[in-house]
Amino acid sequence: MRRSTDSNSVLRKLFGKSEFYLLLVIIVVSLFFTVLKPSFLTFTNLYGMVESNSFLAIMAAGVLVVLISGGIDISFTAIATVAQYVMATIVIHWGGNMFLAFAIGAVVGIALGLVNALLIYFLKTPPIIVTIATMNLFYGLLIFISGGTWIYGFPMWFMERNLVRFGDNPGITIPILVLVLSFILTWLILKYTALGRNIYAVGGNQEAARRVGISVLKTQLFVYCYMGFLAGIASTVQANMMLTVAPNALMGRELEVLAAVVLGGASLAGGTGSILGTVLGFGLIVIVQNGLTLLGISSYWHKVFIGAIIVVSVGITAYQRKVRERKGAIINVEE
Repeated sequence: MRRSTDSNSVLRKLFGKSEFYLLLVIIVVSLFFTVLKPSFLTFTNLYGMVESNSFLAIMAAGVLVVLISGGIDISFTAIATVAQYVMATIVIHWGGNMFLAFAIGAVVGIALGLVNALLIYFLKTPPIIVTIATMNLFYGLLIFISGGTWIYGFPMWFMERNLVRFGDNPGITIPILVLVLSFILTWLILKYTALGRNIYAVGGNQEAARRVGISVLKTQLFVYCYMGFLAGIASTVQANMMLTVAPNALMGRELEVLAAVVLGGASLAGGTGSILGTVLGFGLIVIVQNGLTLLGISSYWHKVFIGAIIVVSVGITAYQRKVRERKGAIINVEE
């Protein structure tokens, strides 16, 4: 009897999680594309799909942390672009190694993320306004200084992408390894650290978090610097794959990343979200894009799909907020 009760409890928890339904959608969509295009469900295609979008997935982990904290960042692609340009300029002219390349990208990203955090906290301006402004500021300054020049000629050590090979099959590459490490690091921070709990608390109710002694400033400093850190790391990954740096290569990809995170269950109102949901949300985005490409459907429909996801997610967030407010009103009346 007790075992049956435990099983029912597990099932209720499973069916109550949005990640479960998202996984079902991924399975159904994958089967649909496989029936229409058998080449979809092959190791080579799936591996290439993940690797080619790895830099966006890395930034998605950072966006997740920002959204959980109750903020939003639109400037992360501009941060990545600046970090990538600085990194490429240094390693091409002065040399170095892969660790130095990642370190340069990360440091530049953290510095620009710090600018966002300080402006948001001290100006008391909505994060979306601040980060739209800094996106244009960072990118505009880069174009002004660089003249929009593309960068080529990376050293040989930078061109090596494979770390481990498995015969003729794709091996473990730098983009895949960095992607996995970024997800693991984000998961550990959110689940097992006091800082992670503070991020959820600030996103759930900033004023209540402040009253119990949580430093909102320190939390926001970490959140936006971490976003900048992952943007810098992602920019190095993208450069490692493309072996060129174009100032406009990363710009305009913000909505793909944001859509993946909110599709994975992160609320635009803050306080909720998980790394598993982000992985599944991003998985669904790239699966649909890849499937539509294999079917020869215009890339414009990719944007329609992403836009629809954001509209639906905003609607769900608004509905959930109304439900919480209604419950709060009922509790206040009863008291």
